[in-house]
Amino acid sequence: MPSSTLQLIQASEPKYMGQILATLAVSLGPFAAGLGKGYSSPALASLQSLNALHQHHHQHQTRGHWGGGGSNSSTAPIRAMAGGGFSVSNQEGSWIASLSLLGALFGGPLGGVAMRYGRKRTLLAIAIPFSFFWLLTVFANSVAMMYVTAFGCGFCSAIVLLVSHVYISEIASPEIRGGLCALAKMASHVGLLVSFSLGAYLDWRRLAMVVTAAPLTLLIAAFYVPETPSCLSLRGREDEAAESLQWLRGEETDVRQEWNTIQANVKRQKAPCSSLSSALSSTSSGAAAAAAAVAAVTSDGIPSYIKSGTPLWRQKRLLRPVLTTCGVMLFHRMSGAHAFNFYAVPIFRASFAGMDPHGAAVIVAFVQLLASITSGLLVDTIGRLPLLIASNLFMTLALAAFGTFIYMEGGSLVHSIASAGLQSGGATNSQLDWIPLVCVLIFTVAFSIGVGPIAWLLISELYPLEYRGVGGAITSCFSYACAFVSVKTFVDLESAFGLHGAFWIYAMVSLLGLVFVLVFVPETRGRGLDEMTDSTADANLVINKNPT
Repeated sequence: MPSSTLQLIQASEPKYMGQILATLAVSLGPFAAGLGKGYSSPALASLQSLNALHQHHHQHQTRGHWGGGGSNSSTAPIRAMAGGGFSVSNQEGSWIASLSLLGALFGGPLGGVAMRYGRKRTLLAIAIPFSFFWLLTVFANSVAMMYVTAFGCGFCSAIVLLVSHVYISEIASPEIRGGLCALAKMASHVGLLVSFSLGAYLDWRRLAMVVTAAPLTLLIAAFYVPETPSCLSLRGREDEAAESLQWLRGEETDVRQEWNTIQANVKRQKAPCSSLSSALSSTSSGAAAAAAAVAAVTSDGIPSYIKSGTPLWRQKRLLRPVLTTCGVMLFHRMSGAHAFNFYAVPIFRASFAGMDPHGAAVIVAFVQLLASITSGLLVDTIGRLPLLIASNLFMTLALAAFGTFIYMEGGSLVHSIASAGLQSGGATNSQLDWIPLVCVLIFTVAFSIGVGPIAWLLISELYPLEYRGVGGAITSCFSYACAFVSVKTFVDLESAFGLHGAFWIYAMVSLLGLVFVLVFVPETRGRGLDEMTDSTADANLVINKNPT
């Protein structure tokens, strides 16, 4: 990835300029999705801060001091009066945070279907409801309305992410495809960073107003870029496809050879299969052409795994990679990384005695951005398996250390919500604030260079070519479902076991993930993506060691 990015930066030939401009325009979609991903943490802190002041004055008047509450303080709902006059409890806050992921679970498959009508057209169509749901968030006056907007925003975000990555992979020249796909991924991380940064100064309504503008910028920018040549050719619009290819490559570039390749590939694929398969390939590795990442079909155009008549769940060539990739995704999503992103500010408030929790969240988001940039180089030089092992190991140690610090300092998420904007949630010695911050940074770096990107990379590397579309869809849906469960249950785990117990559980999950990687995950670095033969599929995952 970094080498491709370097080629992109150094590219000065006119034939690259159109591709770069189109990528920058479409990357506003992942940027908007990143803003939404980072919205929950500062927004929940803002929603719950007004009630904290009320509780502080009430407890001060009735008991003469601000206290941590009685024996039922961890289970009684902490009510927060929002700017519109409605209240949000801990459980309601967990639904607001997690429903976006449930929406993404349904949005992803629909995006794959919608792309048959055009990548650009889908982006333009979804940008309007995407912005509308965020606008509804600005004017929300009830918890139920927040539920609806959270689900809708997640639904639209999943479609935008899917379609934007497909668009970029289809317009990019092979020599800079990795760099262009990296730009889209970086845009998402930048969105998260911006959301955390603005959340330190804006309340939840004003922050939602900022996010509302992001899809509108995508609508404007995407309007001026062409549809992908592959999509236009697939729909029989040959003249427009040729014009689009020429615009993307530059007026002086000879595109005849590439045009012939596109024509040949289009004849061998069907729109529904190619859309989802190319999306999964581009979002995972960004290394293979979208036109090449299509489901294998027989001579009459029917996918071979369907024509065989064998149920999908009984086809071992599909079952084994499904179990492997879903297993990695399970530990990827349940490790606490996503729960932390959605609750970063409240967690830091419970951990720190003096440090600004918003500032710490910004630091973590910035480090996450840098680590994601570095991950591409490490994946191709060190290998997938060593990175997965090291990632799970350091995540286990960092999560266990973070939980131990919280246990020793007596931090509590409920306590931190009650004290929002008044004083530290749990820790009593501000000189020790660097300990939880370092633990989180180690965990963030380990996740961002290992489990995070490799879990998606394995989708394109472990599935045989003819199963990559359907198998990737299964793994992706399973991933979103796990993410929803992880974010939703964080408050429940904290309430039942304490904040320290929740992170100890996440440490155990990462440890189990390490065992799973050692036992079931093969190394795929330097190996081709050729289909696995029937003779080897029954025994082990075998991938051609001699890439062509």
